[in-house]
Amino acid sequence: MKIRPLPIALTAVISAALLTGGWFMYRNEADLKPLDRIATGAPGVVNAKPVIGRDAVTVNLTLSGDANLRHIYDTIATKGDAIIGSKTLKLNIEPSGSSAKLDDVWSSMLFKVAQAMDHREYAAIPAAMTQAQADHPGIQAGSEMDDANVYITLKDGQSVKYVVLPREANTIGAWPNA
Repeated sequence: MKIRPLPIALTAVISAALLTGGWFMYRNEADLKPLDRIATGAPGVVNAKPVIGRDAVTVNLTLSGDANLRHIYDTIATKGDAIIGSKTLKLNIEPSGSSAKLDDVWSSMLFKVAQAMDHREYAAIPAAMTQAQADHPGIQAGSEMDDANVYITLKDGQSVKYVVLPREANTIGAWPNA
């Protein structure tokens, strides 16, 4: 019996393509699309794009001006629990409605917020929000917290800046999404 290398190579390539394509199709239909529907179904979410990694599920969000970050996180975490499993859920807010003024306000209060986060003195964050409103007339600053994150919202008319800070202190001392 003579072994022919060309049919063996073609069979291997076709099998690998079918298996890989099937896996991508399954992942897209069974994981990404339902998670996308869950995220876009939350009030205040304009657009969502989930990315499932090995240890974390990151949802890239575009939000409207009246979004409630804590509610959005809770909705995605509870309704998407079967997809997320034991992975960490991270929200990445696309900067669509922020302004230079809000960035300056956030920069001015960042030291107080960072110190409160590092020392786990979360009660100091609402005080920093109140101080920011007093120092910058016309700015509305709010904060909420759950067991995973601290959510900060800064508003100035139509401009809105959303910041999600994980309650675990980062080792580099900065937040990548701020």
